[in-house]
Amino acid sequence: MKREELLVAAIENGTVIDHIPSSKLFQVVRLLHLENIPSSIMVGYNLKSRKMGVKSIIKVADRFFTDEELNLLSVVAPNVSLCIIRDYEVVEKKTVALPAQLTDIVCCANPKCITNHEPMPTRFHVVDEEKGIIRCHYCEKEMNLEHVRLVGENG
Repeated sequence: MKREELLVAAIENGTVIDHIPSSKLFQVVRLLHLENIPSSIMVGYNLKSRKMGVKSIIKVADRFFTDEELNLLSVVAPNVSLCIIRDYEVVEKKTVALPAQLTDIVCCANPKCITNHEPMPTRFHVVDEEKGIIRCHYCEKEMNLEHVRLVGENG
């Protein structure tokens, strides 16, 4: 292994989230609530990548995410790869998949939607996975995942 590839330390047990577009890194951190995890977390930002030009990576020690948690990533970073690490070895590789329904993840862009006026979870159905088009369950507003605001984000 080359010296420059050792920028982010190995972990004994945990999850590696790789190939995160650097522009989406902090959304991924918020989405997985990494600020609330007590174990060590290593973040690599704007690392060189043959595939992507630059990428970001997150290594979370002693934490294994549920498929449900990981599928949330597909909302902001659809092509991330995940490695499950045990005893410093990759024991499983996964790719995230967009779930058919998104509940309490994305805000509706329609200012008249009931979810923007009542304390209730948002709900969207995936209309076109390829193009990233989702539809609000309540007002039927269609939105592109490229332009969504996550629940809990300002602005």
